[in-house]
Amino acid sequence: MVTFLIIAAAIAVQIFLTARKVSPFLSLLLTAIPMGLLLGMSPQELLKTIDHGVGSTLAGLALVIILGAVLGKVLEESGAAEKIATTLVATLGLRNIQWALLLTGFMVGIPLYFNAGFIILIPLIFSLARRTGLPILQLAIPTVASLSTTHCFLPPHPGPVFLVNTFGADMGHTLMYGVVLAIPAVVIAGPWLARRMKAINPPMLELFAGSTTTHQSPPGAWSSFLIALSPIWLIGLSVLADGVLPKGILRETLMFLGNPTIALLLATVAAFYWLGYRRGAALETQTRWLNAAISGISVILLIITAGGVFKQVLVDSGVGATIAELSRTWQMTPLLFAWIATALLRVMIGSSTVAVLTAAGVVGPLIATTGASPELMVLAVGCGSVFGSHVNDSAFWMFKEFFNLSMKQTFLSWTVMETTISLIGLAGVLLLNMVVG
Repeated sequence: MVTFLIIAAAIAVQIFLTARKVSPFLSLLLTAIPMGLLLGMSPQELLKTIDHGVGSTLAGLALVIILGAVLGKVLEESGAAEKIATTLVATLGLRNIQWALLLTGFMVGIPLYFNAGFIILIPLIFSLARRTGLPILQLAIPTVASLSTTHCFLPPHPGPVFLVNTFGADMGHTLMYGVVLAIPAVVIAGPWLARRMKAINPPMLELFAGSTTTHQSPPGAWSSFLIALSPIWLIGLSVLADGVLPKGILRETLMFLGNPTIALLLATVAAFYWLGYRRGAALETQTRWLNAAISGISVILLIITAGGVFKQVLVDSGVGATIAELSRTWQMTPLLFAWIATALLRVMIGSSTVAVLTAAGVVGPLIATTGASPELMVLAVGCGSVFGSHVNDSAFWMFKEFFNLSMKQTFLSWTVMETTISLIGLAGVLLLNMVVG
């Protein structure tokens, strides 16, 4: 009981510091160090744990996150992300506009982080709303539901990559399971839910009027799609090779190319060549893209590193047995326990990334003590991290202001959409556990 109270107090301090706008990088460290001492670790043991937490965290995800950020930046700056969006809309037609935007959000959301994808697609949403006369939320909800789902479920986004590394999960299987879960989540939280929000029809702001694109000469559709999705295909091929092909050079080659770091590196090099060099972007310009991507992701990397320290303190202090006992006492499956813990943190903290980092240390020991699937634990925590977004989440305000919503309308649209994604994802995780667990 004392151990549980110490952990609960540490989480409460983390929530308090987050509410006071203290940087999560500092707040996680300031919480983890006294928590370790209170849990009985000696100062020397704690210092070793901090070093181990930093090293083990960055070793498994630094290159993946950085390369993913660089790839996304090249797609954004070159106009390839925009080309993907306009091609899907043109192919499926205005009649199927919601499905076109759902696919657009999904395609753009895989390589790009939520905020970047949101800003890129906002002009398209406004333009289509003017052309079709549809209420703007009928177009916004399918788009944003896809962006949010890919951000929380699928590598190479920071949260899923951190969880894969922390839980010792297989990246390829996590990606495949994540796609399986994402499909029903975005369909229900996107077009299906949007049609039930017809009553929410705010006046559209005069934004992006007369502008349908920010790039005068975007790259071709084929190169845009191939480069954006190539990491997914390479990782998927490695999973198939591992399960189907006999040992040999072909199997080893495909598994090497499907390693997340190698797959993203190849895609990034291809993006710089086809979307940069071949289209006249100077080396100085491409270097500026790379530097901007790395500087943009650096804060997230620092926060994840501090989260790794928090997690390692919980692991090395031996609280795994206590957490497992709590799960048994409440008679919960580890996956449900992980979802509830993350969902509560998400509601209290606001940031889905910080909720993921904090929950990983709390529920991670359950994998060793209960034999839960590491891949499904990644997805259970990811599902919990989108639950109940409200006023302490910056995305809540971004959605509210761009679409000119009242507070009530934002709760009835954005918060309901995020919660729907979370609940559908949880149901999918539990069903998958019955099949593959």
